[in-house]
Amino acid sequence: MKKVHFIGIGGIGISALARFLKEKGYIISGSDIKESKTTQELREEGIQVITPHCKEAITDQDFVVYSAAIKPDNIELKEAKAKGIICYSRKEALPFVLNDKKVYSVAGAHGKSTTSAMLASLIEGSVIIGAVSKQFGSNMRYTQSENVIFEADESDSSFLNSNPYLAVVTNAEPEHMEHYNYDLEKFHAAYRGFLERAKVRVINAEDEFLSTLKLDAIRLYPSTDITEVAMVVRDYQPYTSFNLKKLGKFEVFGLGFHIAIDASLAILAALDEISLKQIRQNLLSFKGTKKRFDILTANSKFVLIDDYAHHPTEIKATLKSVFEYAKLLGISRVVAVFQPHRYTRLSANIEGFKECFKGVDELVILPVYAAGEAAIPVDMKSEFKDYKPVFTDKLIRTQNGLEFTDEFGVKNSLNDGIVVGFGAGDISLMLRGEK
Repeated sequence: MKKVHFIGIGGIGISALARFLKEKGYIISGSDIKESKTTQELREEGIQVITPHCKEAITDQDFVVYSAAIKPDNIELKEAKAKGIICYSRKEALPFVLNDKKVYSVAGAHGKSTTSAMLASLIEGSVIIGAVSKQFGSNMRYTQSENVIFEADESDSSFLNSNPYLAVVTNAEPEHMEHYNYDLEKFHAAYRGFLERAKVRVINAEDEFLSTLKLDAIRLYPSTDITEVAMVVRDYQPYTSFNLKKLGKFEVFGLGFHIAIDASLAILAALDEISLKQIRQNLLSFKGTKKRFDILTANSKFVLIDDYAHHPTEIKATLKSVFEYAKLLGISRVVAVFQPHRYTRLSANIEGFKECFKGVDELVILPVYAAGEAAIPVDMKSEFKDYKPVFTDKLIRTQNGLEFTDEFGVKNSLNDGIVVGFGAGDISLMLRGEK
């Protein structure tokens, strides 16, 4: 049995690969810089995890896989190379992991986790995604099927190594441009290359770039193909119903037109695999994903939502759904708590961030979650002055809601209306009372 060591095993994408290979019969070990809920869960699943990184973690493994966050001077990576152990980046490991599978690969700047999890509810197969599906409580599901539903990542162009049989692209809005040397042509060429590698392609044909492609593809035109969209709340849980082309009516967990788009792409990707009747039935099994419009607590007075949105387009789409949700519940007050994620993203999209919170009654801003980046000066008070934002260093979850101390030392409470937290950093842990 081969032994594989994962450096940075606590990451959402790399932990899924580790779990997948463990189920395939490999002996898995891993390490991370510090303890997390994921490292604890992996131990409970029988994986040896060491924190923090140390060279003793490298023993006689057959090969090592390291996450994109791991730098060349990492003590374990250096030790592995010194011992002559083959080392793969996550990107380089994908062909090995996926080479004998029929891969349904989902990419896009926004909506790929949700679309992947929806597709996983429709098609029988293993699942490797960058979010926790509430349907099966993990970012990985293993089956003996040749099918794998895989969330493909454009941030390091690793989607080009995902061996797609079927490729879905939700949109191709520029993101992670630093990896592409801020060259839009290079970025678009990567998406084109991803689609060209697949036998079957499903695309959002109203995306600015995707609409220009001449490739043979199943095309979704959301503005005309998706009709009669209606939203409903049952026991505080949101659902969206819609008609898709001439295929009839569908209902899916989640709220908003963007949810209907994600579901439509998943439905079109599954059409050749299972019957329409089965698709309609299986879609009801989708229960959302953790951190995407994730309702943590809800009653007639107070609703707390955790949302992973960390780009202006995503925040705007989620807030549109939040306003609709508030209207359906008869709640008038909406508060947004924003933790900017990465200085490069904040500075590159500052105009979009200034616009996307329009309509909220209050904006609370946390410090930038740097994710290892060097600081880029942004005058947050000046840039967001129109919202009269409140600044704080930390949120504290209480029995009745949230508390925080603002920059003037004044204690504040958030315990009425709808409060929605936005960010891909540790804001989720704060909202859940885990930090």
